[in-house]
Amino acid sequence: MSAEREQDYVVVGQIRTVYGVRGWLKLQSFTEPVDNIFTYQPWFLNVNGRWEPVKIEAHGGASGALNVKFAGLDDRELAKRYINAEIGVPADRLPELADGEYYWRDLEGCRVVNLAGYDFGVVDHLLETGANDVLVVKANAKDAFGQKERMLPFVPEQVVLKVDLENRVITVDWDPDF
Repeated sequence: MSAEREQDYVVVGQIRTVYGVRGWLKLQSFTEPVDNIFTYQPWFLNVNGRWEPVKIEAHGGASGALNVKFAGLDDRELAKRYINAEIGVPADRLPELADGEYYWRDLEGCRVVNLAGYDFGVVDHLLETGANDVLVVKANAKDAFGQKERMLPFVPEQVVLKVDLENRVITVDWDPDF
């Protein structure tokens, strides 16, 4: 391993396509609300597996569409190299959350167990459903119920009783039969 430690980036969006002829790009935000993406700085783009710094010159949009213009990028053809690039910010630049709030990235990889000690498996990812977020748990290979994946609602104090990020364990009130 090299002496230079790779920066830990959090993906907050993705470049979708070019917009116009002067180097503008359309993007998809993964933040809530969506225009909060512009409050996270500095931006880095993951292009072909390498994170490259970019400087926002301008941004805008209407009707929920978000557009961005990077400094020094004034040509549509050159802007095409960024299509599908992930937008990342250094993890240490994210704001601190209030108690009981979590970044999804911190929940991914946590083991999920119920009050009786049944081990459901590990959180693979989360889904936003509108009503509540959902933990998508990759089940253990030895799951007694033959499940490969489980979906548990992320409802604090009802389903999710405790989140222990230090030990990477989420305790739930959930029946393995369900």
